[in-house]
Amino acid sequence: MEYTGSQYVGEFVDGSCHEGSVTSFCPYRMEGDAEYILPTETKYIGEMKDGMFHGQGTLYFPNGSRFDAVWEKGLVVKGTYTFSDGLQYDPENWHYCDSYDRRFYTEICHGLKPAGTQASSLPFTLRRRGR
Repeated sequence: MEYTGSQYVGEFVDGSCHEGSVTSFCPYRMEGDAEYILPTETKYIGEMKDGMFHGQGTLYFPNGSRFDAVWEKGLVVKGTYTFSDGLQYDPENWHYCDSYDRRFYTEICHGLKPAGTQASSLPFTLRRRGR
């Protein structure tokens, strides 16, 4: 991990080589409950198996958002993304910042009107200079 700039706090298991192994050196593997900090300061806290995210685990991002997920061999099985303001992303019912209404969650909550609506009732006319 000194090569990648990551930090790991957790258990290791002996990665003893199995017959037919390509390399003669088999390192220890990250296993069990752990905390893994990436060079981007994104932090994973959860279960690991064979050096991969496996089981329940959460990614905490530097901006305050988080991703709670169930992992299998390093891949997400299912998960929930929560923004730093507490809004949870729901792919089935997402009404914020879409193609119809480009406003963000906080803009909708605080009454910001969608782009394109006129604040004035006066008609807009184009005038040429010098006429």
